[in-house]
Amino acid sequence: MLFLMDIWDSVRGFMAAGGDILWLVAGVLFVMWVLMLERYWYLNWISPKEHKAIITAWEAREDSTSWYAHRIREAWLSQAKQDLTARMLLIKTLVAICPMIGLLGTVTGMISVFDVMAVHGTSNARMMAAGISMATMPTMAGMVAALSGVFFSTRLDAKMKISLEKLKDSLPHH
Repeated sequence: MLFLMDIWDSVRGFMAAGGDILWLVAGVLFVMWVLMLERYWYLNWISPKEHKAIITAWEAREDSTSWYAHRIREAWLSQAKQDLTARMLLIKTLVAICPMIGLLGTVTGMISVFDVMAVHGTSNARMMAAGISMATMPTMAGMVAALSGVFFSTRLDAKMKISLEKLKDSLPHH
């Protein structure tokens, strides 16, 4: 329990040193990861069942060669693709926004530094240090959040494409 309290104190200190923008980065990161975990869950547990149902329905059809059968196949594949890629655009947008929010933290931190310089002069390094940490920490956090999001969303995207290709291969048409 004491270990958890030490971790919480460290996180709280980090967030306080980084300023209010760091909380915004944390919120965006949380939403991004919730959405990515939901997509991983869907890809690994829900979509295989749905794809199996599509394959079973396709194999149960007597006609798989007519123009109508091809349109039905295309519609099922399109629906499967739409279900697989749901919320991926939002995830990619959140990944792209993370560095921008970090840069917003840089701007607000530098404004704080300039404010200290205007009020107390340039000789007070301790007071300027708080503004400098408010300028650098959100940028670092935004970049780390974006890098983790890029890596995992790219892997997720690749897995989705493979899953869709496997489904296409399972629905033969002649």
